[in-house]
Amino acid sequence: MDERLMLLDTASLYFRAFHALPDSIKAKDGTPVNAVRGLLDIVARLVTDYRPTQLVACWDNDWRPAWRVELIPTYKRHRVASTVPGGVDVEETPPGLVDQLPLIREVLAALDLAVVGADHHEADDVIGSLATQADVPVDIVTGDRDLFQLVDDERDVRVIYTARGMSNLEVLTDVSVVRKYGVLPVQYADFATLRGDTSDGLPGVPGIGDKTAAGLLKDHGSLDGIIAAAADPNAEMSARFRAKIAESADYLKVAPTVVNVVRDLDLAGFDGRLRAPDSDHAERLDRLGTELNISGPLGRARKALASAGEASG
Repeated sequence: MDERLMLLDTASLYFRAFHALPDSIKAKDGTPVNAVRGLLDIVARLVTDYRPTQLVACWDNDWRPAWRVELIPTYKRHRVASTVPGGVDVEETPPGLVDQLPLIREVLAALDLAVVGADHHEADDVIGSLATQADVPVDIVTGDRDLFQLVDDERDVRVIYTARGMSNLEVLTDVSVVRKYGVLPVQYADFATLRGDTSDGLPGVPGIGDKTAAGLLKDHGSLDGIIAAAADPNAEMSARFRAKIAESADYLKVAPTVVNVVRDLDLAGFDGRLRAPDSDHAERLDRLGTELNISGPLGRARKALASAGEASG
């Protein structure tokens, strides 16, 4: 079986699971487990349909890194629920989901799945680094458009996009990114910088939306090319857009560092190979299945992972 690495944007998936299933799904002690249950079914579906031989659940060790906020203070500011002593921002998360996060970590560990995060970095940066450094084909599972910048047909890096639901997944390649936005994946971070993203608190360049950003990148290749053209009186660019680029010069100096995912993190020390759980893990899984009332979805995930492990040898 050919090797293939699957990288999960874990928070994206457990948020989706939480909102897709009712909170009446509970453990024996009354704790909601809808996100746990939904995530297990997502994992089972993905492993069955896409047949990875390696899988990593990428984790947000820091969902709003200070170094990004220092560059753009509005970055994800609207998602901050509170700031605890030490200056750590707490993300606004439904209480019923907060209680499930330790359970999700426990279940993933019992399944012997690699969970990988990096201090001072988001899961996007972990995904960016693992995808860039991989020597096998990669599938990135996410509902976050920011990761479109990693799509690369030459290296066989795809995004399995979940925004339209698990029953309507999109597999994005170079062609599909161009079809959607009119830019190549390698241009996507510059595209996002120009048009901004309210969901991440990125202001963008006022007056430049998707079509204009794509047109400027088509004409000038990259953000650096656009900035150079705006400063060159002999370059073809309207006075209106020259003014907009000039007025946003400070933002455009720092935004690429915020928007581009980190690709050079040292993330050694884990084993992402899929395999059937050993006896110790099986015992933990049986206990969790009973305690959390998730024996069905846990069994489906175990079966999918064991099958993938056997197929990969």
